[in-house]
Amino acid sequence: MTNHSSAWGPVRRRRGPVVYLAVACLGMWVAMSPLLISGFRRGDMREETGALAEVCIAAAMFAPAVAALLVLRLVEPGGRVRDALALRWPRPWRRGLRDCLLGLAVPAGLTVAALALGSATGSYPLAELRWGPVLGWAGGAMVQIVVSLPLFFGEELGWQGYLFPRLARGGARQVRAYLLTGCAFALWHLPTLLMGGQYPGRPWYVSVPAMLVSCTLILPVFTWLRLRSESVLPAVLAHAFVSTASVGMVKQFAAPDAALDPLYMGLAGWPGWLALSALVTVLAVTGRLRVPPSTPSPTCGTSAPTGQPLPGDSARAAGKGAVSGH
Repeated sequence: MTNHSSAWGPVRRRRGPVVYLAVACLGMWVAMSPLLISGFRRGDMREETGALAEVCIAAAMFAPAVAALLVLRLVEPGGRVRDALALRWPRPWRRGLRDCLLGLAVPAGLTVAALALGSATGSYPLAELRWGPVLGWAGGAMVQIVVSLPLFFGEELGWQGYLFPRLARGGARQVRAYLLTGCAFALWHLPTLLMGGQYPGRPWYVSVPAMLVSCTLILPVFTWLRLRSESVLPAVLAHAFVSTASVGMVKQFAAPDAALDPLYMGLAGWPGWLALSALVTVLAVTGRLRVPPSTPSPTCGTSAPTGQPLPGDSARAAGKGAVSGH
């Protein structure tokens, strides 16, 4: 007799990512529609974000998490949501703290490397640095990161919690999973790119390819943090740093009268792409981007439950009696 749960499992797993992307992208376009309708366009990197733009951006950033939750409830029911999205503190606590600090330190180091490279080649005019203002700015940046964390959970519960694990099934598919998730992550930003969000003053045919390169390179870094910790939290912290403090560093450390062009400075431009490429190459060569193999389902005669954790999470959890609550 045919096991209908087993027969429908692969169909749900294929349909889930498609539904996720449709809902996440629709949510982004709906959230950005007030700005698109009003003709908003960002022309300069130093330009402050208005109240309406802040509200629209905040709403858009929750779209991936909402999409992931809807898929887990309606398309791939079964299992605990926090397990399926790796929504947990990394264990043990000391290692978890170290992984979270790494989530901040790695993008900080990459940004410093990108700014140093830009300064050395003349594309980034560096200001005279004084420790007092720098430390004051750093304290404010940390507060901004903490305050904005819920918004970045909204994004990473979708990209690292849901989409990448569903695409990374099997060794040969892992490279494809990195590329597809990175491209999807970039194209999800299309409404903001059309308004000059990440690359002010640049037309879409420049900003869209640039965003594809940036997201495809930064995604493996976020994924590495998620893999080593078995939690989305370090990836959330890294994403928060990249989108707030890293951008702030470009403006803070530049000469006051310098024209700021993200294509030539910071992680969003070619200096950052070189720094990211170097790190991603090291991670790939040393096997740190390899996704552990899936663990067979303990349920006899059925496929692995949908909404399952990243392949390998359950295997490692089984070896640690202390994580039975996850």
